[in-house]
Amino acid sequence: MTAEDVRVTPSMESTIWRGAVDWAAEDGLWQPWRLLPAQADRAHAPDLIRVARMAAGVRAQVRTDAGELVLPFEHADGEGRIDLIVDGELTRRVDVAEGVAEVRLPLPAGVHDVELWLPQSGNTRVGDLGLVGANVAEATAPRPRWTTYGSSISQCGAAFGPSETWPALVARRLGWDLTCLGFSGQCHLDPIAARTIAAVPADVISLCLGINIMGGATFGPRSFAAHISGFVEQVRAAHPDVPILVMTPIVSPPRERTPNAVGLTLELMRTAIAEVVAMLATDDPNLHLLDGTTIIGTEDVHLLPDDLHPDGEGYRLMAERIAPALVNLPRLVGVR
Repeated sequence: MTAEDVRVTPSMESTIWRGAVDWAAEDGLWQPWRLLPAQADRAHAPDLIRVARMAAGVRAQVRTDAGELVLPFEHADGEGRIDLIVDGELTRRVDVAEGVAEVRLPLPAGVHDVELWLPQSGNTRVGDLGLVGANVAEATAPRPRWTTYGSSISQCGAAFGPSETWPALVARRLGWDLTCLGFSGQCHLDPIAARTIAAVPADVISLCLGINIMGGATFGPRSFAAHISGFVEQVRAAHPDVPILVMTPIVSPPRERTPNAVGLTLELMRTAIAEVVAMLATDDPNLHLLDGTTIIGTEDVHLLPDDLHPDGEGYRLMAERIAPALVNLPRLVGVR
């Protein structure tokens, strides 16, 4: 690289690298974490730690006149895609296979707002981001900070690319700074997840709860509502003035009325979540409920190839329907 080229090292101090909870140096590269790595040994859930090392929602956002972006990376645990967004438009999507590689992406002349989204699935470690020939390399304007927590339906492995998961689409549409805590198969109200949400600065929080608990029979009728309440209360204690939106599961026809191993159905779970939110909201006007069946309902089952996970079009529809619910939360007027 020449003297005019700029390198941006992934770190929590960087205002250009966004979406990670922390970064760890590993073998000359940087590993993004979406949980608190210092507490990983307290999770007691190896599968959760595996997906927490996936880069869903992690990206570089920079205003620059560079002629090219250069990113060395290593990808493992399946294939993935890297998306390049220039001035809000998807301009390049790169398929990445397992192994060590480097992506080089030319940019148009002039100063532009550029986003480079890492794969939402698989394990991606990266090197310094190179901005070739840059005289301008600065963070984009500060944005409202949004943390969202959920399952594979928030990690969105079947999205067309990492910039087209529903959380990424909502964040891009609203101009928000996304931290995506979507954990495929691992949204079980884990204490480390609550501690992570508590530790991440946020102006808006959304919690998409229930489907992994249904599939894993994690809690039964006796304990489900209590654990939902406890998780929401812990998040609220850490963020006393932040709007929190709790979303019930989207539709999944085989699970609506068929009890799981501990006797819960999705219909029963939605009722329990709604009752918890209604009770807590009696003295918490910043707590809100969103019925997941209004986001993906019975009329949308053609977008669920396995009767559970949306396809790429389904995630686009989720973003279209969730964005208004989030932006219309009462306390968002004048949010940073």
